Amino acid sequence: MSPAPADAFAGTRRRLLTGALTVTEHVQDTLTAIAEDTLGAFVAVAGDDALAAAEKADARIREMGAEAWQDLPLLGVTVSVKDLLQTQDLPTRRGSLLRNNRAPRDAPTVARLRAAGAVIVGKTTTSEYGWSASTVSRVGPPTRNPYDPSLTAGGSTGGGAAAVAAGLCQASLGTDGAGSIRIPAAFCGVVGYKPSYGRLPYSPNSIDRLAHQGPLTRTVAEAALLARVAEGPHVDDPDSALGSLDGARDRRRLRVGWIDHDVTSPRIAEVTDRAREALTALGHQVESIAAPYEDPYPALIDILAAAEAADTPLWAEQWCDAGRLEIVRHGRTLSGEDVMRAEGVRQSLRARMRAVMNRYDLLAMTTVPVEPLQANAIAPDWAADPRDLKWLAWAPAAYPFNMTGQPALSLPAGLTRSGLPAAVQLVGPVGADALVLTAARQIEAELGGPLHPPATTPAPLSGERTP
Repeated sequence: MSPAPADAFAGTRRRLLTGALTVTEHVQDTLTAIAEDTLGAFVAVAGDDALAAAEKADARIREMGAEAWQDLPLLGVTVSVKDLLQTQDLPTRRGSLLRNNRAPRDAPTVARLRAAGAVIVGKTTTSEYGWSASTVSRVGPPTRNPYDPSLTAGGSTGGGAAAVAAGLCQASLGTDGAGSIRIPAAFCGVVGYKPSYGRLPYSPNSIDRLAHQGPLTRTVAEAALLARVAEGPHVDDPDSALGSLDGARDRRRLRVGWIDHDVTSPRIAEVTDRAREALTALGHQVESIAAPYEDPYPALIDILAAAEAADTPLWAEQWCDAGRLEIVRHGRTLSGEDVMRAEGVRQSLRARMRAVMNRYDLLAMTTVPVEPLQANAIAPDWAADPRDLKWLAWAPAAYPFNMTGQPALSLPAGLTRSGLPAAVQLVGPVGADALVLTAARQIEAELGGPLHPPATTPAPLSGERTP
């Protein structure tokens, strides 16, 4: 396990240690802010359980002082959990009207965050089963963007991204099956990190083997700390053993392949080009390249649809979200041969990307090629009809790296002329998570640090009073 970044949540730690703030005050302020939330980021709030955890944390700090953080690196940090992940003290609806019959216990990653001192404050919104790159469901209203509430937060971890951006919690734990952490992170101006496949255990996991868990935070150091706490093999997820593979590379001057997707909006590109300039200023070798692979989208859709069909009994179709139902129905049309052909594409893509990553240490590109959509939109108009099976095609930088299992991180690069966030994505070889995080921290420092939505500028931590 890598050492914890010393500056992660340092402001919280300093105020708690000096007595300027207690964990109980911090959590109470957080719960008050959540109660006043108009973005639709939360579907359940921990309330009394969060306050009880805060009181225990305060007692530990009174007893141990600075030593309280030695074994509990997340002590007093407020964390939300995406509603796809199981929690012992909060309902898990998975963004659906369908009943969830899974056991009410913490997912392994949630348990590890609690064990490290994090205070779980609530469950954040998702589309049904995380099927879309938006956060629109029948469980509640669409989740809105802190930079412009008429626009979407993205998805399907939109609730987590909006909550972190708006200061409703300090971090959120999300899932990413085709961009579901990185797309909302880009739209909301926060860091969204998808570790190498299996690095964080996922239980119960999806049979499509595309889904990753990862953090959304304000800074790269905070994302690195949450991942460090949650990572490692777990008996409930056999694939989590894969995450222990070490693909680290020790290079001071990185070879970076910069992928220009021709669908990128000029208003986005002029912002993300700043990240390219930052890489060059840092002394890295940056080369413009075309996407070094064929678009795996058709294969991705067949794999996703087959898994959705397997996860949805016929009797349950009447309760399904109408958009997700189209994917389920497509999955029911697929033969075993169709699915194995799609799996063949995945294996070929993995092999191709292993060869590409022998030439480049990192790939970099714009995370999402467009500015945030309308709040109730599933996708841009040309991709919005689920019957066309294009509902994820508008984010071509996201889904290929679920197919390959490579680590990928979305980093805010600045604001467009419209005042909306734009982000750059860094992708490394499988297992080279430390390389991705290190490069992201370098760029973050070069660009000037985290963004702040207008409503939270300046964005004081809960309990920190402004004059």
